[in-house]
Amino acid sequence: MRGGSTSGGTAAWGLVAAAFVVLAISMGAVATRGLFLSPINTTTGLGIATISFAAAVGALMWGAWQPVFGALADRYGAAVVIFWGALLLALGSALMPTMPSALGLIFSMGILSAAGQAAGSMSVLMGTIGQRLPAEKRGLATGIVNAGGSAGQLVFAPIFAAAIATYGWMSAMYGWAVIALAMLPLALAFKQPQAPSGAAPAAAPGPANLRAALREATGSANYWFLMGGFFVCGFHISFLMTHMPGVIQLCGLPPALAGTSLAVIGLFNIGGSILAGLAAQRWPMKLLLSVLYASRGIGVAAFLVAPKTETTILVFSAWMGVTFLATVPPTAGLVGKLFGTRYLATLFGVTLFAHQVGGFFGAWFGGLAVEATGSYDWMWYADMALAVFAALINLPIREPRAPRLAPA
Repeated sequence: MRGGSTSGGTAAWGLVAAAFVVLAISMGAVATRGLFLSPINTTTGLGIATISFAAAVGALMWGAWQPVFGALADRYGAAVVIFWGALLLALGSALMPTMPSALGLIFSMGILSAAGQAAGSMSVLMGTIGQRLPAEKRGLATGIVNAGGSAGQLVFAPIFAAAIATYGWMSAMYGWAVIALAMLPLALAFKQPQAPSGAAPAAAPGPANLRAALREATGSANYWFLMGGFFVCGFHISFLMTHMPGVIQLCGLPPALAGTSLAVIGLFNIGGSILAGLAAQRWPMKLLLSVLYASRGIGVAAFLVAPKTETTILVFSAWMGVTFLATVPPTAGLVGKLFGTRYLATLFGVTLFAHQVGGFFGAWFGGLAVEATGSYDWMWYADMALAVFAALINLPIREPRAPRLAPA
């Protein structure tokens, strides 16, 4: 595709568009789960901590599936993974209203739906984009795809907030099952293009096999520093997506503000994601990550001391939205730059697992904190401390000046 034909360029950006929509659906499902917590609790009486634990299991399993589906995409192609992911997300969403017990929620929300979300998520999509687009287009392309997750949040959060209020959470969840099936035809865009007759497929940069790639990455301090920061990112995001409706409720503000808040986060992260993708092509990615994490800590500190009004909530949502998923393009870019793109879906999938380990604790501890203390104050303090940690731990990464080249 480097300097290639118009048809090749059209196919590349068609792939980017399909990835944008797939991520919009999968991350829209992730982003709206917090809207269901209180209605599920009202129906079942299970308690916010128990339901938060089911959501936390979903966050953890979403991460655990990432390297698995990344490896499957590296081996069999992204189309197969996305196709089966759509079916799993639809099945998990359809089963959730039929088994609203603790174990039922863990199975449907925490395992099936999480698997479907992971199959149409960042490791598979970013890995495919990294492998099929040249380095000079990769930053912008990953930024655009990443913005799809925020677009899904922007579109689906207010729709499902209204659907839950009007039709109830069970009907709204059936709606997610139908929407998930829209990923099925999109999977066709990810079929590996055939090489011209007599031509050998181009070698992707990186180690010779998956085992060597994993051994090299896990033996590198750079990789562990990157995962440490991404752990914090997961903690921040999962806490906000799961518990922002509860924060708004404790502030005595209208419940409908929760959907608007999540939509504002998504809206501002569209621009943030694209800008982060462009910035990753121009500036050191480790410094970009450090700035993004530090800005989150500043935003939380300002929110804590500000009066809790609707305007404050929306301004805070906009501030956090700029950085919400903007860490993904530079993180994926650094993985590819450090270790090559051949097994990028797998290696980035492992970093996403670290992200979701943080997400597990962000979702679960939020529920524990509010049940134990009646507020989320200690979670906000933890958010600030972890933001400082993430900003600092990215600085020692030894970022190469140029992307890793394929072995001769």
